[in-house]
Amino acid sequence: MRTTLLNIGFGNTVVASRVIAIVTTSSAPMKRLKEEAKEGKKLIDATQGRKTRSIIITDSNHIILSALQAETIAQRFETEEIVKQDPKD
Repeated sequence: MRTTLLNIGFGNTVVASRVIAIVTTSSAPMKRLKEEAKEGKKLIDATQGRKTRSIIITDSNHIILSALQAETIAQRFETEEIVKQDPKD
């Protein structure tokens, strides 16, 4: 079985099959989710010191912060899924 990695920006990747949701940071519930993950030691900051633009939620309840827009990561995710389904592999 082949593991597909999803580029979340600045040299950081996550296993695509573990991603449950990619959301924006603008709402109050997402800000609370981020704070709760920080308190529970389940927060991974992959922003490289830049502004957080999206939050990735994994099946292990880890919260990953990314400096890329949620739409950009979603497009990359969709591209990976298309490549994964390609019968040429």
